[in-house]
Amino acid sequence: MPASMTPPGTQTDARDCDDELSFVDEADAPPAAGQFRSGAALPGGPARLPSWRILVVDDDADVHSTTLFALKNVEMQGRPLEFLHAYTAHEARSMLEREADIAVVLLDVVMERPDAGLQLVRQIREELGMDEVRIILRTGQPGYAPELEAIRGYDINDYRTKSELTRTKLYTAVAAAVRSYQQLRAVEASRAGLEHILSAGTQLMALHGVGDVAQGVLRQMASLLGQPPAGVLCVRDSGHARPDVLRVVAAAGEHAHLEGGELSAQREASLAGAVEHCMRERCTLGGDGWLSLHFPGKAGRDFAACIPFGREAGDIERRLLDVFASVVAVGLENVELVTHLNQAAFRDQLTGLPNRTRVVELVDALLAGTERNGTTLALVDLDHFAETNDALGHHFGDLLLAAVGKRLTSRLRSAGNPGLEVARIGGDIFCVLGDAGSVQPAPIQALFREPFHIDGQDVQVSATLGLVRLLEHDGTGADALKDADIALKRAKSQQRAGHFYFSRSMGVEIRERVRMMHALRSGFQRGELFLAYQPQVDLATNAAFGAEALLRWRTEDGRLIGPDRFIPIAEYSGLIVDIGEWVLRQALAELVRLHAAGHCTFTMSVNVSQVQFRHPHFVDMLRRALDDTRAPPEYVELEITESMAMEEPALLVEKLAQVKRTGVSIAIDDFGTGFSSLSHLQRLQVDRLKIDRTFVTEITGSARGSSIAEMVIQLGRNLGLSVIAEGVEDERQAHILRSLGCPLAQGFLFSRPLTPEALVEWLGNQGLIEAA
Repeated sequence: MPASMTPPGTQTDARDCDDELSFVDEADAPPAAGQFRSGAALPGGPARLPSWRILVVDDDADVHSTTLFALKNVEMQGRPLEFLHAYTAHEARSMLEREADIAVVLLDVVMERPDAGLQLVRQIREELGMDEVRIILRTGQPGYAPELEAIRGYDINDYRTKSELTRTKLYTAVAAAVRSYQQLRAVEASRAGLEHILSAGTQLMALHGVGDVAQGVLRQMASLLGQPPAGVLCVRDSGHARPDVLRVVAAAGEHAHLEGGELSAQREASLAGAVEHCMRERCTLGGDGWLSLHFPGKAGRDFAACIPFGREAGDIERRLLDVFASVVAVGLENVELVTHLNQAAFRDQLTGLPNRTRVVELVDALLAGTERNGTTLALVDLDHFAETNDALGHHFGDLLLAAVGKRLTSRLRSAGNPGLEVARIGGDIFCVLGDAGSVQPAPIQALFREPFHIDGQDVQVSATLGLVRLLEHDGTGADALKDADIALKRAKSQQRAGHFYFSRSMGVEIRERVRMMHALRSGFQRGELFLAYQPQVDLATNAAFGAEALLRWRTEDGRLIGPDRFIPIAEYSGLIVDIGEWVLRQALAELVRLHAAGHCTFTMSVNVSQVQFRHPHFVDMLRRALDDTRAPPEYVELEITESMAMEEPALLVEKLAQVKRTGVSIAIDDFGTGFSSLSHLQRLQVDRLKIDRTFVTEITGSARGSSIAEMVIQLGRNLGLSVIAEGVEDERQAHILRSLGCPLAQGFLFSRPLTPEALVEWLGNQGLIEAA
């Protein structure tokens, strides 16, 4: 094995070396070409199949040569291999942009940068949008990128250390990747075929008369198979005086003369036999030079198309033809289609109950009359239905939904409520509409105490209700459903298997939230958001060492909106991601200005929202912001909340590790308000704990008031973490914190949040300007 391919410190015996990337003799070569040969090729393919293109990306030339040597003269799926070579991630990306049909990338993890390989994976998937190409990671530094984390975090086909990648294992990995690539391409071919079928169906629906549709069917069928139109489309009408007669509705190509007549077994024996066989078997059939499709009719008329076809249809072709047949069957039964569409517009297909559209119609009619006064609309949402669906399968879930609809209808109506309506408005949500005395939460929820017997097993489910009294409703039927949904969400947020009635105050609250969301979005675009900076000081000297950037919002009319009001809305709407990036860049730019003004050791602390932190591109955004502003990362601190730190700690450990690699430090904000696991805390690469202002306020309130603050200070000391107290408002609090050993603090005692200009002035007054 070449020296460059051996991980440092790896010791192997002679037998191991023979089985590494130096590879075994040709006598031990991989299986012969064609061993994994798949089924029939797709139509139109050349006699000689093109090669599989393999891109080798590694900064070690020996790896390229040994890989080429190992896989030379090898065929996979009956096709040879063609190798492309790149020696850097940048070169590989350029090659991927200009070269087509690359099936597999053999990719080194560590090249010009330690994470060059993983970054190239991200670029391949996210920036180049190449989802089909298969990627096999190879590393000569085992342990650098943990296998499970790498595979979970990126779309990678395989992950191997170079020392374990023998010739046989290399062949196996590449063969598996090629198969996977071939399957993905087959799926893409299926998608293209389905798009063709969809387009064909649209064109067929635009035609008028059975004859025109039948001609279109022959054209589209031939186009789908890549050949000129030919053959016949026949119908057998069971209600006709001669039900055994096959009438030719349309014909094309050499059989065009048969159109309009009867298909005679004497004159067209082979063709007639193929059509008869298709009608009898009622499915897609091939053989004896014909391919036949059956189109079942719903009005006593069965159709069949038969075209000349000189080979065996592939599996994908047969599946696409079956889909095509189902589309055509609907087109040929256009009269029934109208009825079906009318039914589908107002009925749920799974349960047969009225659907949302029908409910809106019913409620609109009630609101226009006098019956609204005594009517209640209830939404019935099955609790944890998604988990049941995932655990037991969609078929089981469908059976459960049908059973729920049946029980609601039969039990509620049998209780003396014949006019009561039960509907399914979508997903696992049902609707009950009727007299207020009949639509009551308790009787409806009582129906769920008895388990449902589904597919041989008993299933217990509960339901949460949101109700609206039409007497108290102002608006349309659609608005009534929205109000009921608001009440349902409120009920689910409070307690599952409970209920809640809509009130006007809830509507006002929702509308106010929506109004503020739009105002915040507009205000952000207009520049109404700004940052204020609260100094952080060393308690021993009262000298400022840094500041925390705080987000503020002043509207056009000069009103200040509290962050406790608008930040939750920003998180709920997702706007916090853009706002958070803006905050970070503003704070970093201010840090650069402060350093340029002579405060060379000043640090900047920036809060990070949970929604923002969990965004998949957060670390990339952080790197770009640091690069663009040229802020020194060692003087930047990101604050995350304790609740965020304790949620999914295993995933957070990896995310924090990525953040720490940028050079910034991490603080846990509001520490002490949650229930942190010390074992998890030790695993997190954090640098500082912030004592929540609640515990700072309490330290002067009682004999035991300082206990939590003291505990946090001691914990920080034991774990080697810095500790800062926030919300310090008087000298007594500062004195107690000093006596407890707390080194750092911030609060109104030292300074309120300041504008950038005021911060510079405040620092100047403190006499902290350092020598340049």
